[in-house]
Amino acid sequence: MTCENHTRITEFVLLGFTNNPDMQISLFILFLAIYSVTLLGNFLIVTVTSVDPALQTPMYFFLRNLSLLEVCFTLVMVPKMLVDLVSTRKVISFVGCGTQMYFFFFFGSSECFLLSMMAYDRFVAICNPLRYSVIMNRSLCLHMAIGSWMSGVPVSMLQTAWMMALPFCGPNSVDHFFCDGPPVLKLVTEDTTTYEMQALASTLLFIMFPFSLILVSYIRIIGTILRMPSATGRQKAFSTCSSHLIVVSLFYGTASLTYLRPKSNQSPESKKLVSLSYTVITPMLNPIIYSLRNNEVKGAVKRTFTRKVLKKLDAL
Repeated sequence: MTCENHTRITEFVLLGFTNNPDMQISLFILFLAIYSVTLLGNFLIVTVTSVDPALQTPMYFFLRNLSLLEVCFTLVMVPKMLVDLVSTRKVISFVGCGTQMYFFFFFGSSECFLLSMMAYDRFVAICNPLRYSVIMNRSLCLHMAIGSWMSGVPVSMLQTAWMMALPFCGPNSVDHFFCDGPPVLKLVTEDTTTYEMQALASTLLFIMFPFSLILVSYIRIIGTILRMPSATGRQKAFSTCSSHLIVVSLFYGTASLTYLRPKSNQSPESKKLVSLSYTVITPMLNPIIYSLRNNEVKGAVKRTFTRKVLKKLDAL
């Protein structure tokens, strides 16, 4: 269907969170602080896992990729959201909306597959420790990381191209803080059943498939841990997986509420809060979770800062 007798939309209005100026300033300060912590925390993880000799292992290689993904993921939405909170005209062009949607799907899908690669890494480390260094060699890790990043290309191209080809001839107000699929879909001026079926199929393939890999890996991991004779060994093995489990639960738990039900009866405010959790809050929490629950990362951070302080003292 084309926009006969109607003008096709050339821009969207992002309604965001509120029209109250005082509330907008408060939210701007809050989200700016969260975004600053997100960037600082993830860049810190990238730095320490790159320079510290003790962290040159597959687990920290994947953690470094996860932090880079989180930086890119938040970069797609948060800067625009911050600008809109202090602007009177909260608009985004049709092309800009499609671009934002593309990279949102791209980095989101890539993160799903990267989390599954991290689960596989933990599976090999715990279930086959004697062959860990042989199996998880540098070449395999590099290919797994590249594959995870590139896995976002098919779903993002398919979802975005199909979505933006639909007719948008009526209202242009998106009741959200960025161009997400479900709220933009509501503005389409024709029946969207076919697209919804395609979107659900893509979601099941590109989100639930890696989740299934994670689930299978942890079923095997838990079985191996329970068979360990030593309580200390069981505790140590579980501690290496706990951070990843928390991150997976946060990411998949909130994302599934949105993308497994593209047109659910949730209120727009509830959907915005759910979206906030995996687009803004989770990327901030990930480096905190891995830092607080991992003695190796905490030790690497201390060593990195100590070296920098000593270098400055020597320079003086």
